[in-house]
Amino acid sequence: MLQRNLRAACAAVAAAGALVVTGLSGSASAQPSPPSAPPTATDSLRTAAAPPGLLTALQRDLGLNRQQADRRLANEAEAGATAGRLRAAVGAHFAGAWVSGTVSDKLTVATTDPADARAIQARGADAVVVHHSLAALDAAKARVDRAAAHHGTTDTPVWYVDVRTNALVVQAIRPSAARSLLAAAGVDASLARIVKSAERPRPLADLRGGDAYYIDNSARCSIGFPVTRGTQQGFATAGHCGHAGSTTTGFDQTAQGTFQASSFPGNDMAWVATNANWRATPYVNGSSAQVAGSVQATVGSSVCRSGSTTGWHCGTVQQLNTSVTYQEGTVAGVTRTSVCAEPGDSGGSFISGSQAQGVTSGGSGDCTSGGTTFFYPINPILQNYGLTLTTVASGPGDPGGPGDPGGTWSAGTVYQAGDTVTYGGATYRCLQAHQAQQGWEPPNTPALWQRV
Repeated sequence: MLQRNLRAACAAVAAAGALVVTGLSGSASAQPSPPSAPPTATDSLRTAAAPPGLLTALQRDLGLNRQQADRRLANEAEAGATAGRLRAAVGAHFAGAWVSGTVSDKLTVATTDPADARAIQARGADAVVVHHSLAALDAAKARVDRAAAHHGTTDTPVWYVDVRTNALVVQAIRPSAARSLLAAAGVDASLARIVKSAERPRPLADLRGGDAYYIDNSARCSIGFPVTRGTQQGFATAGHCGHAGSTTTGFDQTAQGTFQASSFPGNDMAWVATNANWRATPYVNGSSAQVAGSVQATVGSSVCRSGSTTGWHCGTVQQLNTSVTYQEGTVAGVTRTSVCAEPGDSGGSFISGSQAQGVTSGGSGDCTSGGTTFFYPINPILQNYGLTLTTVASGPGDPGGPGDPGGTWSAGTVYQAGDTVTYGGATYRCLQAHQAQQGWEPPNTPALWQRV
């Protein structure tokens, strides 16, 4: 078994003004191998230097403890090396390899020749004899790739070589579409397996507060909060980051969207409409918490900021309705905080608990010595541009259901403290500024509305 061969290797793993900018840390290292010994795969791949965040995610998502996460990384490094050696030894008969087990301590290698089994087992791996070589399956997939260039694949969005089942798998909304694609590619039915699936993949480029984006391929800012305007998705950000018509690319440098409107100085607000590859989500980067609304925090409340330069930093709300003068002019209506920020954090998310507060405007100091930062409130941005904040309670383009037909309360409307509405035959006064959403009807939210 692979675990038997990896005991020595595993023992070596250790417990492991305006803020626009133009233009992993590792854990402890593994103990070095003896001078006379060649480096192990864990040494070469530096598995002991895996970032702490990665190890935390492994433990969380795979249900491991820290020791198991370390062992899994070491085992996978060694398994890859072993599989590579066996692929070379088996040659044209090779049909793929895979690891299994909680800590990836089992390596299986497939071959089309039963005579290869002994050599595979001698390396500590399990041997499986199959019908099709990996080369044959890869060639079949290549034919499908070529056919797809001239054949619609809307209903066959995914295909891949599955070494575990020794088949070319086509995921299909309609199986008949998969059969048509395979026929167009001239792939023998014995090589393929059709799996019915409702899955329609999209590029994994979600909008999250705090993520970096680039303006006209030069300046960098940070996303404030994902929003929608009808069915159009996008995000709110700072006005000084770009002008109406400026184009944006995402954190991954792929095309993202266009500034629809921007106001600076005077205000410091803007919004970007994104293309179909980007989806508004209720997340802020670096946090598992989801945005639940936009209730304005009280002075003295804790508030945290996420930005693409300095990540997460927290402080307190010092003053609301502040005016600040930058080199370009004065911006009114910002909130002053004791949170630090640095160039590139502009536009990023300010949040208090689960409630969106605003987008980073500017400030002084830095995150080494400390500083003061101002944010432009999110509610005026939503109100001015007719945007709906993306929250856990609403889907894209869905501001929530309508209020009582006979009342004036309406989901999607930004209410200020003191505003009055009618709902269900009664009158209510707004207690805290927020954007209304389904589930936040006045009778249901005494923290936001008072019956008068």
